[in-house]
Amino acid sequence: MSTLLEASPAKAQQRAIARRPVHSLVAGRWVLNGFVGIVLMFLLLPTVIVIPMSLGEASYIQFPPQGLTIKWYRAYFADVEWMSATWFSLRIALATTLSATLIGTLASFAVVRGNLPGARALQALTLAPLIVPHIVLAVALYLVFAPLGLTGNFIGFGIAHTMLSVPYVMLTVSAALQRIDPVLELAASNCGANRAQAFWYVVLPNIAPGVAAGAVFAFLASFDEATVAFFISGIEGKTITRKLFEDIDYNLTPMIAAVATVMVVVSLVLMGGVEWLRSRGAYRDS
Repeated sequence: MSTLLEASPAKAQQRAIARRPVHSLVAGRWVLNGFVGIVLMFLLLPTVIVIPMSLGEASYIQFPPQGLTIKWYRAYFADVEWMSATWFSLRIALATTLSATLIGTLASFAVVRGNLPGARALQALTLAPLIVPHIVLAVALYLVFAPLGLTGNFIGFGIAHTMLSVPYVMLTVSAALQRIDPVLELAASNCGANRAQAFWYVVLPNIAPGVAAGAVFAFLASFDEATVAFFISGIEGKTITRKLFEDIDYNLTPMIAAVATVMVVVSLVLMGGVEWLRSRGAYRDS
């Protein structure tokens, strides 16, 4: 009997010791989640504030807005200059998406699957636009493009934005290729397919979510790019980001917030598409 009485306090003490790590883990998780929530709120707050600013009735930007109206959105879609800049940016972004996706996908396949000499150096050179500050690239592009007459036109923007967007495609496609077993390509070759057929019918369907995600990132990198556009824009060829910079200096109305809100919505929709593609790819892999 005495043994049982002595054992029960010992067991109770063991249970208490076992519970302590669990409580500490739960408390640490709450602290971590709270910290992450504060950081996210800090990052999202400027974007969220822009939305009510775009609905204010005053002729200047203010927060909180006095009254609500959508007249600034109507003014944006009715303004010829804003629409010209928007369509110019969309055309460049679409062309950049096509060219960057094609170049980035083929380059990724060559680096990951090929036996190119200096493949790592080539990959590092291709990813350089992610590392080099855009202001440096902008100055260099202007000095090269200006004598060639490539500033302020569609071709110049297409070349510049393709260079800036290819790294995003290479990162996503290379990651997708790393998850594909090379044995599948060898099996296709054994069945009589050449390299192009093996890529088109075997590899590409398996990396399609990665390619699509890279294309979305390429579109956003072009459509939202501001630094290079500020240097190589012209009077006629002007992107929406360059137009934003000009109106911020000389015409600070809630239309600026309305345009920013439209750009945020476009970005969120496309990023939602990327997340959907990523979840589809993860479901297929499982």
